[in-house]
Amino acid sequence: MFDKTWQAIITTSDSSWRVHRSGDTNNIAWGSTGLTPLDLTGTTDVSTGDWFHVAAVYNGTQKLLYINGNLDASSDSTGDITASSVPVYIGDNSGATGRYWDGLIDDVRIYKRALTDVEILGVMSGGGAEYPLASAPTPGDGEYHEDTWVSMSWRAGDYAVSHDLYLSENLDDVINSTADAFRGNQTDTSYIIGFPGFPYPDGLVPGTTYYWRIDEINEAEPNSPWIGDLWSFTIPPRTAYNPDPADGAGHVDPNIIFTWTPGFNAKLHNVYMGTNFDDVNNATGAMPLGSPSYDPGTLELEKVYYWRVDEFDPPFTHKGDVWAFTTPGAVGNPQPANGAVDIQMNATLTWTAADNATSHELYFGTDADAVKSATTASPEYIGTRALGSESYDPGGLAWDSSYAWRVDEVYAAETVKGIVWTFATADFLSVDDFEAYNNIDPPDPESNRIFDKWIDGFGTTTNGALVGHDLPPYAETLIVQGGAQSMILTYDNNLKTSEATLTLVWPRDWTAEDVTKLSLWFRGDARNSAERMFVALNGNAVVYHDNPAATQIAGWNELVIDLAAFGIDLANVNTITLGIGTKDSPAAGGTGTMYFDDIRLIR
Repeated sequence: MFDKTWQAIITTSDSSWRVHRSGDTNNIAWGSTGLTPLDLTGTTDVSTGDWFHVAAVYNGTQKLLYINGNLDASSDSTGDITASSVPVYIGDNSGATGRYWDGLIDDVRIYKRALTDVEILGVMSGGGAEYPLASAPTPGDGEYHEDTWVSMSWRAGDYAVSHDLYLSENLDDVINSTADAFRGNQTDTSYIIGFPGFPYPDGLVPGTTYYWRIDEINEAEPNSPWIGDLWSFTIPPRTAYNPDPADGAGHVDPNIIFTWTPGFNAKLHNVYMGTNFDDVNNATGAMPLGSPSYDPGTLELEKVYYWRVDEFDPPFTHKGDVWAFTTPGAVGNPQPANGAVDIQMNATLTWTAADNATSHELYFGTDADAVKSATTASPEYIGTRALGSESYDPGGLAWDSSYAWRVDEVYAAETVKGIVWTFATADFLSVDDFEAYNNIDPPDPESNRIFDKWIDGFGTTTNGALVGHDLPPYAETLIVQGGAQSMILTYDNNLKTSEATLTLVWPRDWTAEDVTKLSLWFRGDARNSAERMFVALNGNAVVYHDNPAATQIAGWNELVIDLAAFGIDLANVNTITLGIGTKDSPAAGGTGTMYFDDIRLIR
């Protein structure tokens, strides 16, 4: 029980690290002298008298606190934990006497590496933290490596005797384990490339991404080989990259200082800017700069600007791309957002008009270069849009395709060419990704609360489901599979069936785009009562999860159902129901909490 502030669970004094009660709250904190921030405090109430599993992790870039296998709090973190010669204390803190723990503590473990969330779930369930895959790649996954050679290394999986290494500039070759990508089997956990006598003897190529994978081998183990994660690193290009303002940025501060990441080995930089693409693209002779920043002076409002950085690495000059941005008041706020992916096929394009424009000229197509160069005589020209009509319905987009569009603003004296925006459509139909729900209460017309759309058992005596949180945020924002939100559903199956139903607006034709399967992600908990889980369409077409205790399956899991299994006319699906128990057959049962995310139709 909590009867003192800062009660200690496990510590090495206040001068190193400690996991303890957070002050006089009902939450756990883990403190670490030498790291920023000092304390990370959880949100779960652990004063209920139940057993709780607590895991504190520092992985070099983040502090993480898990309660019962779920991420309870996290923070970006830097530094090194201060070393201490003080012994580890359990239930006490040698650096702050009187903070004794009044309760039970069991199964205390300290690991020499950061555990993953999957490993933490395994430990919580009573297993070990053996990890069979290679990990801790150097260079780090997705990292820019500023040299033409590299000594690659990794941490061996816990069962590995040797390692199969795959490496290529071709992603598919590494994924498919082709002979061209296979570099051999070895016992060492390092591999040098980019020198004569080694792979890539002429050096790694600037501007190139290299993909690699380590499969762990142990012939004595029946589960060998363990196929490794896909990693990559990139040799920076010789041209400038990572511009600020970013290409396509809108509403940029007129007092901005331009910055960028220098190209590989660049010594000097030449900057060009203006309001005409061709002028900037063709410009020469700029004064060289010694640092990667440029002050353009105060920019005008309601303008489209273009800029370019050429990098000088004697004796060569590497011409940069032309980037574009707008200042406040210019046309902007494109929806779909510039660069967006997984856009649905029923999307409508919208934008915000420039402050003083009189009308708009819209261009749309599948080729970004064609859209960029299009005129009113081009097939990409859609037509004029009046003020107040800043939208366009393309009439249905293609599955898994790329699109580009442009809005030119018409003024009394001129027409200003707009930035080219791009987006890509999804290779699935989204039934619900839970991202659109908000915390706005009725009667505000913008209200879109999750439990107003997913109808649960609130106010009934036969349905034990409750969707969402009682207080904002109503949707779940911490435990998510993808995006920023998921749906939390608590159930009480004591002589009830628990279910929540969504009435569909789109998609209702579940034969469109040749989809054949329903995919959804769910997350249970070992502490949940063991119950069935089902999906129902149109009220009574029901498919159950194969596991009769699906509610106890921890971690995020994908459930894929063949649509034919529902046995109904899929061209007119009105509702989808997620339920716990046996539908319409209440029986004695228990309680628990489930999470759902990313309900999709796939091929």
